[in-house]
Parts: sequence; C-alpha cells; structure tokens
Amino acid sequence: MDKGVRTGMAERPSLPSPPRLVDVAKAAGVSLATASRAMTGSAGVSPEVAAHVQAIASQVGYVPNSHARALAGGQASMVGLIVHDVGDPYFAEIARGVLRETESRGYLALISQTERDPRAELSRVRALRAHRVTSIVLAGSGYVEADTEADLAAELRSFTGAGGRVAVIGRHHLAIDAVLPDNAAGGASLMRHLLDLGHRRLGVIGGPPNLTTVEDRLAGLRTAYGTAGLDWDTVPLVHGDFTREGGATAAARLLRAHPDLTAVVALNDPMAVGALSWLLNHGHRVPGEISVAGFDDVPVAEDVYPALTTVRLPMVGMGRQALELVLKPPAARPRRRRTRHELVVRASTAPPPPR
Repeated sequence: MDKGVRTGMAERPSLPSPPRLVDVAKAAGVSLATASRAMTGSAGVSPEVAAHVQAIASQVGYVPNSHARALAGGQASMVGLIVHDVGDPYFAEIARGVLRETESRGYLALISQTERDPRAELSRVRALRAHRVTSIVLAGSGYVEADTEADLAAELRSFTGAGGRVAVIGRHHLAIDAVLPDNAAGGASLMRHLLDLGHRRLGVIGGPPNLTTVEDRLAGLRTAYGTAGLDWDTVPLVHGDFTREGGATAAARLLRAHPDLTAVVALNDPMAVGALSWLLNHGHRVPGEISVAGFDDVPVAEDVYPALTTVRLPMVGMGRQALELVLKPPAARPRRRRTRHELVVRASTAPPPPR
C-alpha cells in the first residue's frame, strides 16, 4: 500500500469499541468460559445454552475479537463485494467498477455471491466480518417485502455500529448509503419507444417477482403504457430467472399463450438474449415479425444478431460510486446517489408488421 493511502487511513477518526465476549457472557448470564465455548462450538455446552449465548451475541452485535480489533484500529485494507450472481454480466460490470476503484486506492476486494438468497446475504456479511473486512458493498436488488431483509438490516446495523462501513446498489429498504439505478424511468423510456413504433400487442418477461428491481422496471413500463391511454391489465407478463435460460423459457410460455404479440420486453439483457434465441430458433423473424428489447446494456447486447435495443445503465460507474461511498466517513443521514439511463435503439426493434 502506498504512502498516500496509509496517511489517508491514519487520519480517519477513532471508531467506537465493539462489544466484547465478556459483554456477551454478562448479558447471557453465563461465565466467560461458557460463552467462549458456546461461540466456538466447543464441547461442554448444551445446545440450548449455546443457542442462547449465540442469540445474545447477535443482539449485542458481538463479532470475533480479531475483527473487532481491526475495526477499532481502522485498518481497512480489504473491501467486501457481495453480488447476486457473478455470472450475470450486470454484476460483472459493477464488479469491474468496484475493482478499478479498489486497485487505484490500494485496497483488496473479496467477492462473493448469494444467488438472490436473503439467508446467503446474511451469511456472507457475517463471513466478511469474521475475515476482518471493515467495508462492504452489497450489490443487487432488494426485496419487495421489507421483512425479507430484516435480519440482514439488523446485522448491518450491528456492523456499522461497531465502526464498519456499508454501501448498497439497488436497495430501497435499508437505511444505508445507496446507489439507485434509474429503473422506473428506464422502463418508461423503453415502453414509449415501442409505443412510438406502433406496437400495441406487447408482452413482458421479468425476473423473480419478489425483487424491487423487477417491480420498479415494471412500474416504468406500466406508467408509460397507461399514459398512452392503454390498459396495462391487457399486457401478458411471465416471470422467470434473470438468466438467458430463464428468458428462453419465459418467451416460450409467453408466445405459446399469445402468438399474436408484436413485441417482447425483457427486464434484463440476458433474458432478452434468451428470448431472442428462442424466437429465431422457432422461425420468428426479429424484428420483421416481432421486436425484442432488453434492459441494462451489458456488453453482449451489441454483439448478438440482431443487436439488442435496451436501456443503458452506468454499471461500472455504479460500482465506482458505491466504493466511493463506502470509503467515505459516515454521514448523519444515509446518502443516495441516483443514476441516469439512456435508451439505446438497435436493430432488434422496428414497427410491427401490417395486420
């Protein structure tokens, strides 16, 4: 690490002392030795006592002493990055932005994925804390039901209360510094483009319905459709995995149920690529017979044939912004960084064929 980084880190204000094991023991009403055995899974403690001590530890925000010392000393040489899916180009681009920034600042990034499982998110945060990581970027959609994130929110409060720093990308319900993609406005722009081309028989394929990203992008589509005086309830919607395979499967279901559609909107680009592949492989002409549009503008969107019309989000910039937030001193209130979007029109969309 260079001199400039060491100097900047040394100037950080001192952090509050995190809870100690002796505090856990006192709160749980057990001896220090019993608390230690309960936390490490050693023999000599009943499962009931171990569960009680561990629950108390979670409530008071206790973490292993090695991590607590790292927080107290402010020696944050590593940044944790948690994403939904490392194989998703969206998260790969975000990771690229984070890694560029960590490398320029002399930090090391540890990357893990959760596969959109809230329990895995909680586990990854705890694992990063145990590995002395004092700054975490959590990238990926939040959940429509705020209660789904309740345990994670409590863990992050404990982490930040002990001096850790967190920034999130694409989360609404967590009271933490956040970078928020322009999902709703992007959806509205995409719908207006298709309506301006003359499409009225549209279908939508979306990712898991429990994600706020899906809800926000649908809200943008719905708003623009309603503003045009059209009934959103007539638009067929099929949910699937946010993957190429999920897009192909959803497109098959959608077109078999509604063969007269003239346009398909996918709520991310991998799904759009999967839909495009299925349509071409089943004899549909794109865009002569049916148009296809996506969302995000991942690198492959320009290389498929026909090239994909999509909504461009500044994914690399989002990663960079989140890293900048997480390395800044905390503010009195959570900071919000809202991105812009750009409609990128390519060859996969055109006016519908004559009826």
